[in-house]
Amino acid sequence: MTSISTFLTAQPLLAVFLTIALGYLLGAVNLGGFSLGSGAVLFVGLAVGAFAPKLVLPALLGNVGLLLFLYGVGIAYGAQFFRGLSSAEGAKANLASVIAVAAALALTLAAVRWIPGVELGEALGAFAGAGTSTAALQAAIAVFGTAPATGYSVAYPLGVAVPILLLGLYNAMAKPPLEKRGAVVMLTEEVDVTEFGVLGMTLSHASRNLPAGVSIVAIRRSHHNIPATGETTLERDDVLLLTGTDKGALVNAASRFGTSDPGRMVRDRSDLDYNRFFVSNAKIAGKRLGDVELAPELGARILHLRRSDADLHPDPDRLLEFGDRVGVLAPRASFPEIGKIFGDSVRGTGEVSYIAIGVGVTLGLGFGAIAWPLPFIGRFTLGFAGLLLIALFLGWRRRTGPFQWSMPVSANLVLRNFGLTLFLAVVGISSGATFAATIAKSGLLYLLLGSAIVAVLVIVTLLVTVFVFRMPFDAAAGIISGVTGNPAILSFANRIAPTDRPDIGYAMIFPSMTVLKILLVQVVGTWGN
Repeated sequence: MTSISTFLTAQPLLAVFLTIALGYLLGAVNLGGFSLGSGAVLFVGLAVGAFAPKLVLPALLGNVGLLLFLYGVGIAYGAQFFRGLSSAEGAKANLASVIAVAAALALTLAAVRWIPGVELGEALGAFAGAGTSTAALQAAIAVFGTAPATGYSVAYPLGVAVPILLLGLYNAMAKPPLEKRGAVVMLTEEVDVTEFGVLGMTLSHASRNLPAGVSIVAIRRSHHNIPATGETTLERDDVLLLTGTDKGALVNAASRFGTSDPGRMVRDRSDLDYNRFFVSNAKIAGKRLGDVELAPELGARILHLRRSDADLHPDPDRLLEFGDRVGVLAPRASFPEIGKIFGDSVRGTGEVSYIAIGVGVTLGLGFGAIAWPLPFIGRFTLGFAGLLLIALFLGWRRRTGPFQWSMPVSANLVLRNFGLTLFLAVVGISSGATFAATIAKSGLLYLLLGSAIVAVLVIVTLLVTVFVFRMPFDAAAGIISGVTGNPAILSFANRIAPTDRPDIGYAMIFPSMTVLKILLVQVVGTWGN
């Protein structure tokens, strides 16, 4: 056993990737619908760190992982973050988070007041660890010296484990329903033009009163399919191809022109055909769908948009992302030119601008390093919360001059998931020996205090969001992830609630709650020391 510990100590990179491999193997174990996912990497890291206490990893390695994760989250959800700040749901999420953080701090101060042996410095360290906030720990150390590190080292692993366990238990017991958002199915309807009232109408006039989401995309005349243009005049025996996402609305629209007669247009692809094109052109990504110019001579009509695993309605105001697949109806001869417009490169959907990443991360780290003056307290820095704020802003802006801040969805996922995994492995290994030593020295005192603080954070947030504000569970899971702060909790929330809401909730809450924790620790520490 000693030889294995010595070997791991001498091979730190091997230890990191062994931790990642074993962590994902453990995280894949499913017990009654409950699994740890990537969060298991942290627990394996704690075991490796305790087994090889002399194993030292550079803090820079974990910091690189964390910044990749935070930057990816910010770029992906910047627009949603700023919309959330101005929405009623965003206000409720922030209010619930503030209540939970205040309740956790109140419990911390009550423990200092009423439990013998609990000192303010160590207790504030436990508060920072329970909220997995290294920035808050740094604020406490600035006031108390190294004392807060004891409470932090014990509470930090609990700050990850307890939220994952509580979220998993609530999901398994309550089985809250999840609303699938954004996913649609594009439907078609072919109809013979027989209604006397529409004969002689132009398609633009005939389309004015169609139900929302229903469009006339093509017309069949004299056994040939042709693109639908607003100037085309309807004639008897024409066949129209209508598209929409609501079956009832589509049938209702078809009945205004005549009788449904499916099959002829879809089967005949000699004049018009359907094809999907990848968005990989940097000049197209970030544009509104309605601003994409397809020359009239191409005879093309955009029917459909697919992003990641979801089908989306092609609204003119929808912004195109790298990696989107745009469904187009057009003559086959136009396909090469349309492909040039969108890029249509699978390889291009996995590429990123390293210049933009370098500039964005530099701006974020620089902003996080600024020491902000605070009356009666002194100065404080945002740290990685500043990086996330800048990334959220850049993700909202999407492009600034020559810099394309947004990146393909697939590339973003790889970037932030790798960063998350690396961060968890390094933190677990680095904390393992301290965690074991602190437990042996201080007994269960700070272990119980850390568990109680993080339980209050989770339970209060869950109660206020779900039972007071009636928010859906997937949104609550994201808010809880933002309040408690650790990316592993967000990763677990995404596993049990696979919608976009957990990521949005995390991006909306994490920066503001990080700043709040820093301020509270500095205020309490200054007044109490």
